[in-house]
Amino acid sequence: MNIHKNAGKLAPKSTLINVPELISAYYTRFPDISLENEKVSFGTSGHRGSALLTSFNETHIFAVTQAVCDYRKKANLDGYLFMGMDTHALSYPAQLTALQVLSANGVKVYIAKNFGYTPTPVISHAILTHNKNSTSQCDGIIITPSHNPPSDGGFKYNPPHGGPADTDITDWIQNRANEIMKNNLLDVQKFTLEEALKSENIQQYDYITPYVEDLQNVLDMEAIAKSGIFIGADAMGGAGMEYYSAIKERYNLNMEVFNNTLDSTFSFMHCDKDGKIRMDCSSAYAMAGLITMKDKYDIAFGNDTDFDRHGIVTKSVGLMDPNHYLSVAINYLAQNRPLWRADLGIGKTLVSSSMIDRVANSLNKKVIEVPVGFKWFVDGLIKGDIFFGGEESAGASFLRKDGTVWSTDKDGIIMTLLSAEILATTGKDAGEHYKELTQKFGAPIYARIDAPANAEQRTILKKLSPKDVKETMLAGEPIEAILTNASGNNAPIGGLKVVAQNGWFALRPSGTEAIYKIYAESFIDEAHLKQIQTEAQEMVGKLF
Repeated sequence: MNIHKNAGKLAPKSTLINVPELISAYYTRFPDISLENEKVSFGTSGHRGSALLTSFNETHIFAVTQAVCDYRKKANLDGYLFMGMDTHALSYPAQLTALQVLSANGVKVYIAKNFGYTPTPVISHAILTHNKNSTSQCDGIIITPSHNPPSDGGFKYNPPHGGPADTDITDWIQNRANEIMKNNLLDVQKFTLEEALKSENIQQYDYITPYVEDLQNVLDMEAIAKSGIFIGADAMGGAGMEYYSAIKERYNLNMEVFNNTLDSTFSFMHCDKDGKIRMDCSSAYAMAGLITMKDKYDIAFGNDTDFDRHGIVTKSVGLMDPNHYLSVAINYLAQNRPLWRADLGIGKTLVSSSMIDRVANSLNKKVIEVPVGFKWFVDGLIKGDIFFGGEESAGASFLRKDGTVWSTDKDGIIMTLLSAEILATTGKDAGEHYKELTQKFGAPIYARIDAPANAEQRTILKKLSPKDVKETMLAGEPIEAILTNASGNNAPIGGLKVVAQNGWFALRPSGTEAIYKIYAESFIDEAHLKQIQTEAQEMVGKLF
């Protein structure tokens, strides 16, 4: 896509959202259930939308929260519901709406003290910690649209396993919510806000202390502190603002925390490549402010708004490509966690870099390759079959030092602090470690591009089988594998992956836009990558 003139620049004041207008729209606009884009729609990360587009309004939250309550009854869940929210302007009103419904349905809810903000991984950690020693099963709701623009809102549900709900649950909640909206909310049980806030079902809870105290069981916090390295922690105005300050104090870290006050316009952000404000910690445009500060700190990092993703900025390379950091993290953890079982595998999404496979092979570790979505790592992390699960979009989690589960959702906090541990214990930052990996295994070039596809074409791409591809060569090399199901768990990938010795591509149709995505990687050079991308589009052209 074309790069916007404001990309990498501080957001012009004229582009900032009007917060009062947005919140007013949340309460005064009502969705038309006959319009698809105004229904509740759970994607891979819950329901998202904007009040200004009538896709995230009070009506939606009344309906989807009642649907969650109905699901809990159906699933016989009677434990606490842990609720978190991020700093998007719509998150607080949505939490108040949800509390009206949850309290009226008799659901006991833990919210942050003083209506504070709670990162996604902290909710996962709380669910797992409680359920480990209790017969009553807890679950959670996180109100966040992740790194999406400031005008957006989001609503995610995590069942008792602590990770993202699978489609059998989200489809049920989505369909029930739309049925409730179609019935003019008659099935919604709700208190007034005043009644809800006085209800004994709503309890304020200290999420910060147990999570921060437990970090020493997943990371070498002592080594980080003793090293004295100067850390820059960009809270990016997100849900973990108070967490970095608490971590600094608890572990006596030489860390500067900034952008840690509430600003729901996110006026401190630099524009993403399309000129929009987007708290994408993997984007060099959005992270331009922190990148310019790289030489001030020994290591620096930031997180998206709900703190489930990480962005690592090193002196050696600046902002690390997410795939590069995943490779370094896996290589380091496999060799620096002596209590882990030798047979633990590595979870990766099928569009993540093959550098991970080469690193894993050198460590004699099995790679479990799954479709896109962190939900595919939940079972492996809980059972202790994998020590790491990572996505190419800068989301990952890993096990505690003793080999037991830490979180089953992406945890941007442990991933950023891991970069400090790596520097503290090895004397080299993650960028330097990645350079060493390329000297051993080659230097891959990775890219994602989008190509146009109408609804009919996207349906075709979703239902492909390996026999639909007639080609035997990819960019001058024999094709070694054609996959429409992930090799790690045989789950449908909703697209196609074609693999050769020194390159691969994967196709995935968008669920919301008239495009399909081409992920590709070459271990040879840029020209080879472009050849892979060209041949991928030619293959697709023959399928329509």
